[in-house]
Amino acid sequence: MYKAPVEEIAFTLNHVAGLAEAVEIGRFGDLSADLVDAILEEAGRFAGNEMAPLGEIGDRQGARLIDGEVKTPDGWPDLYRRWREGGWNGLTAPEAFGGQHLPHMLNVAALEMWNSASMAFALAPTLTMGAIEALVAHGSDALKEKYLAKMVSGEWTGTMNLTEPHAGSDLGVLKTRAERRDDGTYRIFGQKIFITWGEHDAADNIIHLVLARLPDAPAGTRGISLFLVPKFLVDDDGSLGPRNDVFCHSLEHKLGIHGSPTCTMIYGDGVFGPENSSEKGAVGWLIGEENKGLACMFTMMNNARLAVGMQGVAIAEAATQKAAAYARERTQGKAPGWSGSGMSPIIEHPDIARTLITMKALTQGARAICYACAHAIDMSHHTEGEEARHWSERAALLTPVAKSFATDIGVEVASLGIQVHGGMGFIEETGAARYLRDARIAPIYEGTNGIQAIDLVTRKLPLSSGDQVRGFIGEMKEVADRVAASNEPAFGETGDRLKAAIAALETATNWLLETQADGRVADALAGATPYQRLFGLTLTGCYLAKGALADIGDGGTEKRVALCRFMAENLLAETSALKDRVVSGAASLEAARAILA
Repeated sequence: MYKAPVEEIAFTLNHVAGLAEAVEIGRFGDLSADLVDAILEEAGRFAGNEMAPLGEIGDRQGARLIDGEVKTPDGWPDLYRRWREGGWNGLTAPEAFGGQHLPHMLNVAALEMWNSASMAFALAPTLTMGAIEALVAHGSDALKEKYLAKMVSGEWTGTMNLTEPHAGSDLGVLKTRAERRDDGTYRIFGQKIFITWGEHDAADNIIHLVLARLPDAPAGTRGISLFLVPKFLVDDDGSLGPRNDVFCHSLEHKLGIHGSPTCTMIYGDGVFGPENSSEKGAVGWLIGEENKGLACMFTMMNNARLAVGMQGVAIAEAATQKAAAYARERTQGKAPGWSGSGMSPIIEHPDIARTLITMKALTQGARAICYACAHAIDMSHHTEGEEARHWSERAALLTPVAKSFATDIGVEVASLGIQVHGGMGFIEETGAARYLRDARIAPIYEGTNGIQAIDLVTRKLPLSSGDQVRGFIGEMKEVADRVAASNEPAFGETGDRLKAAIAALETATNWLLETQADGRVADALAGATPYQRLFGLTLTGCYLAKGALADIGDGGTEKRVALCRFMAENLLAETSALKDRVVSGAASLEAARAILA
């Protein structure tokens, strides 16, 4: 059974990502270390004791569409009620609407624990939090007044409606349409697919954020508007009115996240709507300005991308825990040096130990990257001027890495977890397969990892003419220098291996910037995905080293040093090959295109 690694989470937040220093200098008002510890402890207790058991039930039962109503797995509506009453939905939301205005770092830490317990369940609050952020940033005062308090409390949930059958990542071709009405509302008509928690029985109302196109809108993404479309219309006194003309047509049957209802939503089909109304169409309200909806939605999507990265971390953590527990109990053969009676636990065999430590190193690296991204977001909100711009750029740089590297690691580690289980891992009864099934969606949704690589290379590396990424690489060099200067024998060859990995990253980065400056964008994009992994692996090595150095400074054990050394001496060598793929792979890719004809 999953047990939240509260100590490891707290250590990474405080000593690797930078929370302790920010709290100490008062960046977050009167937030104290004791309050941080209390929040993490309670989040871990709730995740392990109350959510995790129902996560297994949710995987077996799945969401069901019965007589037009979506039923979530047994116990989930009550679980959601308990989770909401705990105040978890409003951790980072504005105090003016009932939130606690705490740092994003604490929220992503809690999201890790929720997703480890049940990724399918955690998707509901994840989407609601993103919808809240979009409404806070772009909604009118009237919309905020009517909807935000109930969304912040979790009484109402939120969704994101982008994808259509013919419009996946290319939103410029979406067909859902909006028509203006004289009373200032709009009527929405169309179909959306893959809508997470688009319909369910856990909350009283569902607030859909829907992208649609007005009749006179410009072509492409410049002609998209964002609308708030509630499941139930809301009266002026805040009470629920009649059902809006929006409904779930069907549920997808998915590889994983079975408990999460993934809906096909129909808007304006005439099935529902205010009584005695001669007008068809789902009633909606404009968020932001007409034809500028994509910018509003990206506020929600950027929030969601980091949250999806946390899903990768969460699955990797849960899979590692399960695999390690199995390896301690399962006996097979006799490991070298085994002196006990009978067969040895498989954890004693070198290959299994190597696998488990690899899982742990990658998981902790991905965690640190995501927490560091959240720290950058927090700092961009709690600083001003040039410092705020710096942190905003750092968050922008780290977001595609956090989303892509962490979700790739989630799949990789979950697969390794099945391997540790052997044949039993392929059997659903052990629960190891569930993690791989759940993890596999994360590299796909909220912008595929290929799209994240394009974003990283073409938009984020050139920030401040490349100075942001060069400065970040400089910070990595400082970590490697500190390792080398520590003269700690337990680090082994960590310092040299880190320096080699950082050099590979620097070479690849400069090549990508120069190649794009020369107009050879296709050559740069050919290496975008290997560059993304190169960045993530190098940063993992640096963050594990940063944690190890902090642990030594606090008189801790050598466990973090040992994990850091393992990462450096066993996994960082891949960075050299990745650098070669970045700078030398374009020609062979172009030559091989004929194979696809």
